[in-house]
Amino acid sequence: WERLTKKLNKISKSKRKAKRDKSAWNFQNKIILFTIVLFIIGVISWTLLWLFIVEAENKDALYFVGLFRVANIEFLPEYRQKESREFLSVAQNVQQVDYTSHHINQLNKYNLFCTDFSNNNNGGLLVHFWIVFVVPQAKGQVFCEDCVAAILRNSIHTSITNRTSVGSLQGLAVDMDSIVLNVGLRSDYSSTTGTGANCIYDLHADRLHQHFPLDFLETSGRVICYLKLTALVGYLIRLSITSIRIEADNCISDSLTIYDSLMPIKSKILYRICEPSNSLVSFVSTNNMMLVMLKSTQVRQMKEFHGYFEIVPQEKCGNTILVLGSSGFEGRIISPHYPSYYPPKCICMWTFQAPQKNLGIALMFHNYIISEKSIKGCEHGWWKINELMYCGYYIDHQTIFRVANSVVNVEFQCSSKFSEQPFLVEYGSYNISQPCALGSFECHSGLCIQQIQLCDGINDCFDESDELFCDIPPKNCSSNFLTQHHSFICDGINNCKDGQDELHCTESIPCTSTTFKCNNGICLRKQNARCDGIMDCLDRSDENNCCGSARYSNTHNRIVGGSETHEGEWPWQASLHFAGVAYCGASVISKEWLLSAAHCFQGNRLTDPRIWTAYLGMHTQGKAKFVSTLKRIIVHEYYNSQNYDYDIALLQLSTPWLETMRWSVGPICLPPTMHNVYTGEKCWVTGWGQKQETSKPTKAEVEIVDQTVCHSTYGLITSRMLCAGIMSGKRDSCKGDSGGPLSCRNKVDGKWFLMGIVSWGYGCGRPNFPGVYTRVSKFSTWIQKYMPSVFS
Repeated sequence: WERLTKKLNKISKSKRKAKRDKSAWNFQNKIILFTIVLFIIGVISWTLLWLFIVEAENKDALYFVGLFRVANIEFLPEYRQKESREFLSVAQNVQQVDYTSHHINQLNKYNLFCTDFSNNNNGGLLVHFWIVFVVPQAKGQVFCEDCVAAILRNSIHTSITNRTSVGSLQGLAVDMDSIVLNVGLRSDYSSTTGTGANCIYDLHADRLHQHFPLDFLETSGRVICYLKLTALVGYLIRLSITSIRIEADNCISDSLTIYDSLMPIKSKILYRICEPSNSLVSFVSTNNMMLVMLKSTQVRQMKEFHGYFEIVPQEKCGNTILVLGSSGFEGRIISPHYPSYYPPKCICMWTFQAPQKNLGIALMFHNYIISEKSIKGCEHGWWKINELMYCGYYIDHQTIFRVANSVVNVEFQCSSKFSEQPFLVEYGSYNISQPCALGSFECHSGLCIQQIQLCDGINDCFDESDELFCDIPPKNCSSNFLTQHHSFICDGINNCKDGQDELHCTESIPCTSTTFKCNNGICLRKQNARCDGIMDCLDRSDENNCCGSARYSNTHNRIVGGSETHEGEWPWQASLHFAGVAYCGASVISKEWLLSAAHCFQGNRLTDPRIWTAYLGMHTQGKAKFVSTLKRIIVHEYYNSQNYDYDIALLQLSTPWLETMRWSVGPICLPPTMHNVYTGEKCWVTGWGQKQETSKPTKAEVEIVDQTVCHSTYGLITSRMLCAGIMSGKRDSCKGDSGGPLSCRNKVDGKWFLMGIVSWGYGCGRPNFPGVYTRVSKFSTWIQKYMPSVFS
């Protein structure tokens, strides 16, 4: 019995243990089974997605990318995993938008794909998505960007009675004001949804005061990489790029694009980098997310960029400032997140108070100017100062803006489109009755200079206001040549009978903004020493790489209006065709570079170099000795479309012209900064104007107009412009000549210099309204930045 009892107990224990093991196995099995089911669902979902893409490849597909905010759902960490139950549950509701009910007859198939859920500084859940339409022929007007956005909005039910900005989509509270939708690219779609070559990195910054490094290097193949940067809620992201190496071609093959979102949404672009650089530059988001996209269609050389991102707090821009009333400037105000590029749609408000009623507020802008707002609006944000509206523009010198009031309210609204360059403004008070000190002159730029600096031939005010309405300085040939006015000394003309004003011209003198500088650093007294046929520099750099030689010369014949040119007479004249139509002129300045006007390339389509063709050595339209597409268009970064300031652009040819074409194609000389052109000097303007496609170019001799007359005529003239023409109105450049050359000949050796670029004017050939040209000598440093050897 004892033996039986022990055996039964042993069997009972064994059964209980088996039962426990079976129970445990069943629970573990359930977990494993549930995981397998989720995995299968995920695989099926992505397989169907892939099949949809494969099918779309054989049909016309239209892609749209966008985002919106769901107000009644808070972000969960599980949303970062696209296979998670939480992600799939929300995605299923979002993907219920019904486009088939909107009578789109040509629609075969559509799909909406959620790609990212993220938190944001406005609360709720931010949904990033793609919408793909598959149609037999993608030509319907209904597929325009605005049309698809309207259908999306109509699919989200809103209350008509409450007029609320929150709509309902399958129980999700959608913030209607947050909806953004843009046309997308197929390559971006396949890359961001995981159906293409994957190069996506999700990076999260969760600590303050720490740099999170970003380093990318690629040596071969096609590259599309995405860095999705996110930060803690309530903070912003600052991206700093320390260096970048990409192909410089207007972002055609290579680009680094920074988005204010987690998807490549066109209207969310903060900035696009198209040029290699080793200078530090930084950008700040408007929310706690940012997308960095590096794209290269073909890696022939090494592509890389280095930098870091960090968390920065949201900051209030503005303050109430009590000005002390001391002399000079006592403080500064800066753009948001200075020295970073400031983000779009920011608002700043400052109030300045001076201690006395007789004191006003002076604002000194660094590389910036504000002027009264016109009906055209403002491109770089707007300013409101004591209820008056102004536009801001970037320039290359300081300006001072004075407000004759002891209390000044300043409001600044950033551009609504892109990130902009930072600005810095110093503030202080001034005596309203006497803005500048006794014995000083107040420039139109607001700067104060000494009276002795007036009419000295040097643009001390930066806007030429100190050199206008000046009497012609007297010639004092009886005294030492050093006492002569500098405009007479060493200008290549014997102003004195004994020629003493042209002696000692190759002596070295201290360098200034008006002296010629040799490559060895020595500055000469001689004016216009560049390519005059005489070796003035010991290192011979003044005669290196000379240009401006015409193969045919018949310029002594006077013309009325314009006469036809001869072949080889103006070998630097180029014609630019946009989409096959003659559009602007240009000047050849080297074997692969042209110089033209910035306004020729205003507008998104006009900035694409692939649509432009340059015709060189062309005496008759359509019969050029050399034809090349453009590889690169570089518009001056300060170009102002309101007044045509900085109206200059560099163009790089896809293919350099050959040395064997020298007879019909050749560069014109570029004037250095100190190269002068004088009132009354004869120059020539050439171009095709508004004539027929088969016409030959015409030439017209014009005279350099006194700068005071130029200012008095137009009022909008800057120091980077000059006027030329015949005041009777008989000769002038006209529409179609834009970007073409104003060629002036050196009196000593006959070399031709590009003194001006056809820019603007009042009509064509009107009496008393000369043509306005970009003054090329003001841009020698800017040109040299892209063409280092141009003056070597």
